[in-house]
Amino acid sequence: MILLGLAGIIDPPRDEAIEAIKACSEAGITVKMITGDHAATAKAIGKEMGIGDGEKALQGRDLEKMNDQELKVAAQEYDIFARTSPEHKLRLVEALQANGAICAMTGDGVNDAPALKKADVGIAMGIKGTEVTKEAAEMVLADDNFSTIVSAVEEGRRVYDNLKKTILFILPTNGAESFLIMASILFGTTIPLTPVQILWVNMVTSVTISLALAFENIEPDAMKRPPRSPKASLLNGYFIWRIIFVSLLIGGGTLAMNLDMEANGIADNVIKTVTLNTIVITQMFHLFNSRSISKFAFNKDFFSNKAVFVVSALLIVLQLGITYLPFMNNLFGTTPLKMEDWIYPVGMGIAVFVIVEIEKAIMNKLKLAKL
Repeated sequence: MILLGLAGIIDPPRDEAIEAIKACSEAGITVKMITGDHAATAKAIGKEMGIGDGEKALQGRDLEKMNDQELKVAAQEYDIFARTSPEHKLRLVEALQANGAICAMTGDGVNDAPALKKADVGIAMGIKGTEVTKEAAEMVLADDNFSTIVSAVEEGRRVYDNLKKTILFILPTNGAESFLIMASILFGTTIPLTPVQILWVNMVTSVTISLALAFENIEPDAMKRPPRSPKASLLNGYFIWRIIFVSLLIGGGTLAMNLDMEANGIADNVIKTVTLNTIVITQMFHLFNSRSISKFAFNKDFFSNKAVFVVSALLIVLQLGITYLPFMNNLFGTTPLKMEDWIYPVGMGIAVFVIVEIEKAIMNKLKLAKL
């Protein structure tokens, strides 16, 4: 036999997969390789992709010699596991979970199904994956691309942050309404809003302002933060402080405005109309505070969310309607306002916006503003 030549075949990692693993590392997510390939092959590919150091790897036969406690330590220490069987994959998932990790497992073959089923998030390949694997998984990748998983993590963090922003907006504004009513009863002053007017406030803010925050872009540092603890509460100490602070700011300011208007002998229906507009307009201004939990409202992304400006314009139209349309006046007990009467709601809105931005700056300076 005469040797004519050698042919080498390689399935190189995708560039986007390498970038995705780098993004995972920055986001505090550890990527581990569990494969049936030879250890040398796994280490070489792992080093190219940024998994492990290219030197350390455990094989299936090594895992078989370990008890559960030893495997818990090894699962943390090593990033590459070669020559593994379905049983080894399942044990590694259990070991990672025993260490308190939230474990996501990817796979495409029937032998991956037990580990995918056991993982907190089983991710099957949609193109190369078997039906058994897809049935065992919670997620199916339509493009079989690892970077899609990172995109899903990024979107999940955006949604979670926007949920917190929405709560940070809704609770203080509702708290301000409650404080205003309770304080009026305690001080024996005129109730500032009728039940139907309170219903209007909650309705227009729910269908306009609250929805706008769902369209906010991802926070610039969202993929630089470590994963949150599963035991972490939705509202931390800083959030509770902000809710109480803004509730008292809006509610107390509106109550003081009411008392001043009463002392000046302004008609009751005018006071109620001004109060109604004040509560809504301050909420609109506070929307711009809430777009970023700890950063300054006026930044390079100020115009990135068009929905905020659309709902603000819609809110202004609705408030003009309830103030000046005769049938709305009859339904809600409002009255047309003079131009000078708008000083109260607009002035209050600007004051709330400025004070909350100052509070953000102070909390950032003290390093107390935490997500």
